[in-house]
Amino acid sequence: MTLQQDVDVLRKVPIFAKIEPAKLKLLAFTSEHLEFMPGDALCRQGEPGDAAYIVLEGEADVLVQTERGPMKVAHLGRHDIVGEIAILCDVPRTATVVATTRLVALRVSKDGFFNLVTQFPQVAIEVMHELASRLLQTTTRLTEVSARLRELEAAEH
Repeated sequence: MTLQQDVDVLRKVPIFAKIEPAKLKLLAFTSEHLEFMPGDALCRQGEPGDAAYIVLEGEADVLVQTERGPMKVAHLGRHDIVGEIAILCDVPRTATVVATTRLVALRVSKDGFFNLVTQFPQVAIEVMHELASRLLQTTTRLTEVSARLRELEAAEH
């Protein structure tokens, strides 16, 4: 991909949609292109969070390790961003991300991500919006699972 193609793709990522092209060009220039084959891990649960990934092409699954093995919690596609929680919260990766197809991603370093958020408060607002949306989805799913568990427990007694 050319630098201009990267900028065009970044403009389609919701958290970057309102950023001027010159700044997106700088982000694209300072980021690293990576290619993954099906089964390759972009990042692994528990590893240090040193970068976020923007999916340029392809798809991936987000897996969380449980007592019963890995559990798929999300599916990623073009224009999705992943890995921002670990770099924003300075915590280890909360999940493993595995390519399900050939995948091309832009790896944005922790420093690059923080520079962008610092320079453009709109990016920070969009990141908060995305994280709040994910939290809402997780809370909804947790509520549904909790209700189902109560039903199963009541049926046993």
